[in-house]
Amino acid sequence: MLTLGIALVLAVSQVTTQREHAVGIETAEIVESYARQAVSVDAYTLGVLSSGERAGVDEAVRGFDDRVVSLRLWTVDGDLLYDSGSDSPTGFPDGIRLDDAVRGGSPVAHVGTMVLPNASVARAGGTEVEVLDVYVPVRYRDVVGAVGAAEVVLDYRDSAAALADINRTIGLVVAGGLLVVWLLLFRTVRTFTRRLQSNALDNARLALLDSLTGLPNRRMLTERLARAVDTAYDEGTGVGLVLLDIDRFKDINDSLGHDMGDELLQQVARRLQGALRDNDVVARLGGDEFAILLPSIRAAADSERLADRVRNVFGPPFRLGDLDVHVETSIGVACLPEHAHDGSSLMRKADVAMYTAKVHRMGVAVYSPHEDDSSPARLVLLGDLHRALERADELVMHYQPKIDLRTGATAGVEALMRWQHPTRGMLPPTLFVPLAEQTGLINDLTRFALETVVTQIARWREEGDPVPVAVNLSAHNVTSFAVTETIEALLATHQVPASLLEVEITETALVADPSRILPVLKRLADMGIRVSIDDFGIGTTSISQLRDLPVAQLKIDKLFIADIEASADKRGSELVVKAMVDLAHSFGLVVVAEGVEDAGTASRLAALDVDQAQGFLYSEAVPAAAVAGVRAALLPAPRRRFAPTRTDLPTTNRPERSSTPTDVPMTTS
Repeated sequence: MLTLGIALVLAVSQVTTQREHAVGIETAEIVESYARQAVSVDAYTLGVLSSGERAGVDEAVRGFDDRVVSLRLWTVDGDLLYDSGSDSPTGFPDGIRLDDAVRGGSPVAHVGTMVLPNASVARAGGTEVEVLDVYVPVRYRDVVGAVGAAEVVLDYRDSAAALADINRTIGLVVAGGLLVVWLLLFRTVRTFTRRLQSNALDNARLALLDSLTGLPNRRMLTERLARAVDTAYDEGTGVGLVLLDIDRFKDINDSLGHDMGDELLQQVARRLQGALRDNDVVARLGGDEFAILLPSIRAAADSERLADRVRNVFGPPFRLGDLDVHVETSIGVACLPEHAHDGSSLMRKADVAMYTAKVHRMGVAVYSPHEDDSSPARLVLLGDLHRALERADELVMHYQPKIDLRTGATAGVEALMRWQHPTRGMLPPTLFVPLAEQTGLINDLTRFALETVVTQIARWREEGDPVPVAVNLSAHNVTSFAVTETIEALLATHQVPASLLEVEITETALVADPSRILPVLKRLADMGIRVSIDDFGIGTTSISQLRDLPVAQLKIDKLFIADIEASADKRGSELVVKAMVDLAHSFGLVVVAEGVEDAGTASRLAALDVDQAQGFLYSEAVPAAAVAGVRAALLPAPRRRFAPTRTDLPTTNRPERSSTPTDVPMTTS
């Protein structure tokens, strides 16, 4: 702004100065025209001015005495013809300006100071004045070019004073204007800066607070947790961390709307704040998950008691609109130094405890190393699993036969994945399949299993021994039609009949998201692939659901089979199994018992009308190359039959089923 103001003042000063020079030059040209009328052209040629011509010049310019300080007439050679201040003119011109005026044909002006002769002192008011010295070319009508120049010296004091006043006025106006603009800009910038500072403070506050509940967010909790850990080490106390989330919060959102879900979260936040100590920190981590930091606790039991108090706040119903909604929560507790030594590991272990409480429906769970499957070794195993999928020799499929309890014939096999780890040896699926389900690798594992199984079925079929094979599918696989497209493509590529492939899905997975899973199972059944419910009996499938499910087979969970083997009151265990069998048969389903390990249990299952059995009694899961030998060893004797040992249990009339292997559905476990 200052630079702009200076430039403006200089520009105006230059314009006004040029204007004053133009006015002075016009005056000098008028004076030259009057003087030229009294002097002949010969005077400039000869370099001599007559006394009459001198008197004529004096008379001609007398009217300009108030403005003209001095007048001199010069020839082109620099000879002085006339000097108004001396009767005997002598002196030298400014050769450069004289040449410029004569050759250029236009006046040349210059501002300077001049010491006046004595005759002019009284008139000028001093001996030294500021003047405008103008060289005006002298031209005559009939002569080509200038014959000389008239040096007209004008009093420039009034003009200089006027310019000074103008510049001063303009400077003051510009300075005042700039000051006003600066003040306005300063006010604007200050207001804007304050607004930015306020916004920055709001953003900083929002960066540390949850916008919905006003509670500290994960970032603030992390900072408070770090300080609490430092304080605990300094004072020799402990730190407790409680993590909780709302059970079935998604159902509330879906049924009542997200507005009611937000209202529930706000009510939960208020209840939690009202139930805890003043120095406890309640934070919302996101979604329906909350955290409670308990600084300066003396023992882990204190954290557990506070966690129980937190659970009690969910006892009374929450008022959402016109509804009273009862809400349950899963709470995990971890403490420092009992369970962790820093804030990060404390947070992780509290999360493990919360997951344990949710899975086992415990309400409140304290961290236990036995429930922690998220150790660094688990990450290493996950990386190894990624690499195993890219190799051809680590992941393999083993096959366990299923036996028809009426004939003793092999009804088919179940495909079970094994991992031949390069350093840890043969690993069962229970060690890596849950890991794959949690990390998204389950789709890759399932595709590997399906490709391997369908290829093996095709190979056995080419050898003239078609064997039905069952493959397990995760709940993640059957929530979209991608798995059906994969199976359909594999069957077409290897020219395998759909009747030789069976898929199994656990009962708990089936009831978890039936709206998405049932259409996929129906599509598989329409393709001719037999669908089996695995681990039946531990889920919550209703009779109406079982009636409408597109399944052909039920596999009774091995827990019920183990009860028959170990229970002192076998009748009670057998009645439970018999009820399952009768229910399945009423819907025309084949019943398979898994986990059969002794002949007595197999005999009791046959008496209970179970159709098929599998377990270590017959064979463990073996590689594909050993399946033929195992099947041959299990061939029934000519009159082999599992006769019931008791006749006091009710039987069920059911349609006869074919005992040939290709007609009996397969299951996986």
